[in-house]
Parts: sequence; C-alpha cells; structure tokens
Amino acid sequence: MFSALSVRNYRIYATGAIVSNTGTWMGRVAQDWVVLTELTDNSAQALGIVTGLQFLPILLFSPIAGALSDTFPKRHVMLVTQISMAFFAIVMGVAVLTGHMELWHMFVLAFLSGTAAAFDAPARQSFVSEMVPPRQLTNAVGLNSASFHSGRLLGPAAAGLLIAAFGTGPTLLLNALTFIAVIIALLAMNTEELTSPPRAAKRGKVRDGIAYVRGRPDILLIMVIAFMHGTFGMNFQLFNALMSTEVFGKGVTDFGITGSVMAIGSLAGALLAARRERPRWRLLLGSLFAFAITTLALALAPSFTAYTILLIPTGLFALTVMVSANAMVQLSTDQWVRGRVMALYMAVFMGGTPAGAPLLGWIGEHFGARATVLVATVMCGATAILAIIYLMRHDNIRLRIRRSWRRPLRLDRIVTEPVPEKVN
Repeated sequence: MFSALSVRNYRIYATGAIVSNTGTWMGRVAQDWVVLTELTDNSAQALGIVTGLQFLPILLFSPIAGALSDTFPKRHVMLVTQISMAFFAIVMGVAVLTGHMELWHMFVLAFLSGTAAAFDAPARQSFVSEMVPPRQLTNAVGLNSASFHSGRLLGPAAAGLLIAAFGTGPTLLLNALTFIAVIIALLAMNTEELTSPPRAAKRGKVRDGIAYVRGRPDILLIMVIAFMHGTFGMNFQLFNALMSTEVFGKGVTDFGITGSVMAIGSLAGALLAARRERPRWRLLLGSLFAFAITTLALALAPSFTAYTILLIPTGLFALTVMVSANAMVQLSTDQWVRGRVMALYMAVFMGGTPAGAPLLGWIGEHFGARATVLVATVMCGATAILAIIYLMRHDNIRLRIRRSWRRPLRLDRIVTEPVPEKVN
C-alpha cells in the first residue's frame, strides 16, 4: 500500500504535500466563510461565482500549462507556481485581517490564485511519473490522493476551530505559510534520481496533445466522465456550505466538520486505490453510479447527523472515481506527451466548475440547497448509465466488456486502435 514511499524523492515530496494540503483546505473553508458571512448575507450565488473564478483559469490555461510542463523541468515550474500561490494567500489573509477585503477583491484573488494552480496542476500530476518507476505509479497516484484527503480531513476541522478562536484572517495567513513545506521539499530532492522525460518540440506542442487525445477514444470517454463528475458532482465546497447553513442552521465549526468527515471516506478510497496495480473500467463506472446513489441520500438527509454520516461513503466513491480516472489516463499515455494530456484531463475535470458552480449557486438561491445536491445525483447517474451503454454498443470492445463481468477488464484491453509513438 505504501511502496512508493520507499523512493526517497517521493517520500520527501509527500511529506511536504501533506502539510500544504492541510493548509489548502484550511484556506478554502476560511475563504468560503468570509464570502458567506463577512462579505455577503449567506449568498449562495456569490460563493458559486468565487468558486467558479477559482477554477476558470484551469479551463483557459491548462493546454498552455501542459505544454509548458512538457517543455521545462516540472520541478522548476512547480517552484514558481507554489511561490505564486503562497503570495496570493498572503494578500488574501492581510486584506481580511486589516478589514480591507471587498467582494470584488475576493473575485480577483480567486482568479489569480486559480491561474497559479492551473499551471501547477499538470506539472504536479505528471511529475509523479518522474519520481517513481512505472510499476509504482498507481500506488503513488493513490498516495497523492490520500495525502490530499488527509489534508481535507485535518484542514476543515482545524479551520473551524481557528476561525472560532482567532478569526478568518489569521487562518488564511497560516495557509500561506504551509506552502513553504512543498517549496522546501522540491529544493531538497536529489535531481539525479529523477527520470527525465523527452522534451516536447518547440512548436506544435498544444496541437500534438489535442491530436493525441482525439486518436484515443478510451481517453476521450474517461475525460467525459471526469468532466461530468467534476462539474456537477465534486462541488462539496458549495454543497456542504449551503446544507450546513441553510438547511440545518449550523455554524462554522459544524461546517468544518462536514469536510473532515467526508475526508474519512475519501482517505479510505485513496488508500484502497493505492493497493491496485491497475484500475479497471468496472471499478470506475461502478463507483460513479454508487456516488450518484449516495448523493441522492445526501439530498434527502433528514438531519445534520445523517447528512454528515452519509458523507463518508460519498467521499469514498467520489475519490475512487477520481483516482481511477487519473491513473487510467496516466498509465495509458506515452511519457513524451503526458504533461499535455494531463493538462487536458485537468481542464475537463476542473474546467467545468466555472460554469457548474455559479449554476449550482443559482439553483441553490432559487430552489434551495437540496436541489443543488440532486443535480449531482442526476448528472453523475446519467453519465454512468450512458457510458456503460456506449461501451456495450461499441463494436470493437463489446465482446471484451461482456467478458469483463467474468474477469477483470484492464485499460490496455480496450484501446480500440494502435497508438503511434509520435503524433506529427
């Protein structure tokens, strides 16, 4: 389960990441609380706009960011992006602490920090394959998710306590300090032990990545699933805030607890995913359908206690979908184009949030918080069903899918046509 930690560089990176991830979730809870209680009167629409602006740069800049990560050393790219995100977190914390924060300031800072994150994401996702050998890649991806959701387990609960004790400003500044952990980890690595991938050509970088994905129907289908899951399903930053405050009338401490409880299931899903050598289609689609069922139960939850408990299986299935899709794309993509493919993957997975979050915020404003969660149920459930129908009807893979119910189906068995080693 923890085999990737035997690699020194990855072990150093994972140590810094857990600290930074905890701070990131603290910052997200504090940011949401500032928008809901200090800048507006519990405006779901304003929160949706802030969330959308935070993820809009991923949609706008991911292809360029992927080409950048395939052209320059990923470690250097990450150093620049981590320093940038720390700077914007400091500005946000100082503005809140001094009482100068206005809603439009939050809009701007959300977009700027999201821009840094957009350039960080493809480099960070594909950098894993440079730290560990291929046989440990799925394990490392799973452990990365475990680290992220360990931070999600600790961060919201800590944020609730810190905000109650010291306020949102100091909590945001503490988040800024946690970026130092990743920066130190990147500087402490032994660069001679990193695997150096082939560098992309100076021209046609983005175009080649798009052409590569267009020639891979299996990756295209995964990206459709990731888009629907990310746009409509993975909006618990919004769901939990609205359900906690509007439906159950809870405060910041209870809101923080919802994120931590959900992270219990997410962490379990990440650790289980780390044990698998290769993810399978049956696991991906089954988890997506199970996620739709658990979100339906969340939307109908009669009490805050029931809602909070249901977040555990919801987090488990949500994380299983995310890790499976991520690993399936990475393991089936040639290394020379992996940065650009992962950039496109992140663009579709998180790039729908700029439209999805404001839409869900509008739905919450006009139809109530429960309706926002029901949207996740309908969209993710329909995606799982349509993906299964597509796979069953596809001429080249129909028989393989039927056999998969009797034995595990691996990704390499469903590639419908040979993939050239280089796309001109």
